[in-house]
Amino acid sequence: MKLIRLLLIIIGLLLLWQLVVWLFQLPPYILPTPGSVIYTWIAQASLIWAQTKPTLLETILGLFFGALSGIIGALLLISFKPMRLWLLPILVISQAIPTFAIAPLLVVWFGYGEASKVITAMIMIFFPVTTAFYDGLRRTNLAWLALAKTMGASHLAMLWQIRIPSALPALASGLRVAAAIAPIGAIVGEWVGSSHGLGFLMLNANGRLQINLMFAALFTITLITLILYYTVDKILRLAIPWQVERS
Repeated sequence: MKLIRLLLIIIGLLLLWQLVVWLFQLPPYILPTPGSVIYTWIAQASLIWAQTKPTLLETILGLFFGALSGIIGALLLISFKPMRLWLLPILVISQAIPTFAIAPLLVVWFGYGEASKVITAMIMIFFPVTTAFYDGLRRTNLAWLALAKTMGASHLAMLWQIRIPSALPALASGLRVAAAIAPIGAIVGEWVGSSHGLGFLMLNANGRLQINLMFAALFTITLITLILYYTVDKILRLAIPWQVERS
């Protein structure tokens, strides 16, 4: 049912796109038709796939390491009160500085390879994962913690057996957000400095006024984001069956 609904939404958006082109008589160099973009996507499949592979690798690595650092950050915040005085400002600073502003520095520091793109994605992912997981950890039912303390449970045991399981649905929400924005971090890094990837392909296509190819690359990025999001969502639903579903 979800797949059918998603397909209907995509078809509706494509029809709306085609309608806008027809109504305003937009030239192809301003807004090409969906049909011409899909044709270019198929005709240039080998080129697009070659540029998709590095972007996909950067996205997956950025998501993994960004989520891992966010989980560790949340655990430090909940476990060590003095750490909150140091980590909370870092969380705010990580979001106060625009990613575009620090992406050139990351390229200078870590080079034009995958490392700078992975780190860019990590920075974007760190905040939503940390805040979501930390919020879930600190909202653990106090009655459960009091009962465990009465039974002589240690702080580590309460963290591992009570706080973390009850906070996993909140962490899942953060991971879903992270899956949606991970490709953005990789693309931003490629825009700033790269010799390959979908972001690099988009910049070159734009500079040569190959608007169809640019939209085909954008379509591929959207497809990656959707597949990544729904894959992560499916894994989380299987791994956390006790999360509450609300309509």
